[in-house]
Amino acid sequence: MISRHIAYRSAAVAMVAATLLPAGVAAAEPPPPAAGPEAELVPGVYQPWQIDTPDQVLAPKVYTPSAAEDAVEPADAAVGAYDLVEYVPLRDAVDRVACTKSTGPFQRQVEKWLKRKVDGKQSAADCKAIRAFQKKQKITPAIGFAGPVTWARMQYLSARKNPNAAKKCPVRSYRVACVDLTRQITWVQKGKKVVYGPVPMRSGRTAYPTRGGWHKIYWKHKNHVSTLYHQPMPYAQFFDGGQAFHAVYGSIFTTVGSMGCVNLRLGDARKLWGVLKTGDRVFVWGRRSGT
Repeated sequence: MISRHIAYRSAAVAMVAATLLPAGVAAAEPPPPAAGPEAELVPGVYQPWQIDTPDQVLAPKVYTPSAAEDAVEPADAAVGAYDLVEYVPLRDAVDRVACTKSTGPFQRQVEKWLKRKVDGKQSAADCKAIRAFQKKQKITPAIGFAGPVTWARMQYLSARKNPNAAKKCPVRSYRVACVDLTRQITWVQKGKKVVYGPVPMRSGRTAYPTRGGWHKIYWKHKNHVSTLYHQPMPYAQFFDGGQAFHAVYGSIFTTVGSMGCVNLRLGDARKLWGVLKTGDRVFVWGRRSGT
């Protein structure tokens, strides 16, 4: 016999899918549920389920692209592809609540960032403050839930002025691409000067972590397509086997990570393409939340 909770959840998911998808479009498979407190989170009701873009696991076949191939610029991303859509409790998404009473997985971190009392419990005042931040940053749904997208945005804003304040990325006389798995941001520095970024990113999931330590850009391929998954990897810059910086045509703010690559928004990947050269060094450290 099906429990009331399971029945409700099944009906709710069906309602979300029916609400989101335009006529004639089949529902895509939702991403696998996250472990722990995020297991019941869904990406609001303002856009379809996020589809994780697979990345190439094995090292690609290296060759020198022709001038004609390099002259072709990757296609632009669809409008809204990189919108900040927060993951919220399923019941809140279905009911379209204005201000949630639920305690988010990043409640304490968000409370501290907003200079509120850090008790890890959602209150009406907490919700109001979080909701105001979400509206200002164009995070939807702005219902005051302290979810992964809201916390990621806060970490990015804190890092903009001086991403290497904690001195986790080694300072060298040459260019170093810094990949901070903990804060999910990346930048390039030469000496102490930041010459690119920081920008938000998405690194590898639990089974396919982005490998830490020193690496080197060994191949750049502007219009790369994964030979394993047949997915586009625009502005790919490989630094360790099949792991590369590259753009994806969808949100990088997902609870599920990549297959090991450092995923970027198209504009960020295009700019990074012009900054890094073959032979430049990459330094990776930290740990992505949930891995």
